[in-house]
Amino acid sequence: MQYQLPQFIDIEDKIVGPLTFKQFIYIAGGAGICFIAYRLLPFWVAVIVILPTAALGAALAFYKINGKPFMFTLEAWFNFMLQSKLYVWKQRKPEKKAEVKPTVPTTVAPEKNNDHIMTASRLHDIAWSLDVLDTNKRNK
Repeated sequence: MQYQLPQFIDIEDKIVGPLTFKQFIYIAGGAGICFIAYRLLPFWVAVIVILPTAALGAALAFYKINGKPFMFTLEAWFNFMLQSKLYVWKQRKPEKKAEVKPTVPTTVAPEKNNDHIMTASRLHDIAWSLDVLDTNKRNK
């Protein structure tokens, strides 16, 4: 027996025409508030209330920021505004390190030591002495 697996489970169903249920509620709620404002308030005051209300209803229904509905951004903004914000900067005092007393360098007469200079003849002498010492050790 074969069963049909549901696909596209992350996409909401279109309930009312091309709108999902949430979109329909946002649009209907915004339209309802706009109608009440139009009927109860004078025209110029109603326009001031109607424009932001209609924009908010449309944004909640259709606008997405970074692929997420506008409702998440609005909720994050409300949480940010309601939380206490106390930023305290504590200046750290530098830690005292153990003082190191500088040593006075003693004057040493420079020596004319050429051991660090490697010439071809010096290299040959060192190689020969190593070979001779190695043969002496083998013979013993």
